[in-house]
Amino acid sequence: MTAPGLSVITRAIEEARQIFERMTGYAIYRIAETSRILLFMTVSILVFNFYPVTAIMVVLLALLNDLPIMMIAYDNAPIAEKPVRWNMTRVLTVASVLGIYGVFGSFGLYLILRNYLGLPQPEIQPLIFLKPLVAGHMTIYLTRNRGPVWAGPWPSWKLVVLCETTQILGALAVVYGWFMAPTGWKPALMVWAYALILFGIGSLVKIGTYRLLENRAKHQARHLERIEGRLVNHTRPRS
Repeated sequence: MTAPGLSVITRAIEEARQIFERMTGYAIYRIAETSRILLFMTVSILVFNFYPVTAIMVVLLALLNDLPIMMIAYDNAPIAEKPVRWNMTRVLTVASVLGIYGVFGSFGLYLILRNYLGLPQPEIQPLIFLKPLVAGHMTIYLTRNRGPVWAGPWPSWKLVVLCETTQILGALAVVYGWFMAPTGWKPALMVWAYALILFGIGSLVKIGTYRLLENRAKHQARHLERIEGRLVNHTRPRS
């Protein structure tokens, strides 16, 4: 702030808005990812009597998720043209939609592995572990902006490197059986392909959710304007 000129003020405003966008993306990602894991595990145990992941897998998933999350602080977030403020209804709605969508995606993979491929439980668990790891890290890319993934600023190299490195480490753990039963490359690559399909559909789901929220906000704004206009006409003194 002690630098000469007014450009430092402009830069401070831009940085503040970038921080806000990073915090918004982090909140949406964290709520969506936590809800999808908890819901999937709870329903799997209560309905299917199936434990989708072991205790060591939960620990590995938490560790591998924490690394790319820290890099969100260095991401190339978009800069809003107007002042921004928290809209918790929007944050919770988008996060809930992505979370529920992820739960359906996890159950879809489970049913494919169990009913179509006929794999035993020890081989299903590593693949179920790999799905939230890969698809979860891809969700970070989804929550960076409100439009298509390629519409906003490209993610920083730090975020990309950590995301992809942890995904590869998780895949190697599944393929070669680090702390779990080995599955080989073919099932692991199938999970990657499945996660990529979910990522593409999830992008459309996210865009559609934002558009519905924006249309609702515009409708409410027009409704309030009509009410204010009626009140003004009603209270205006008559000659």
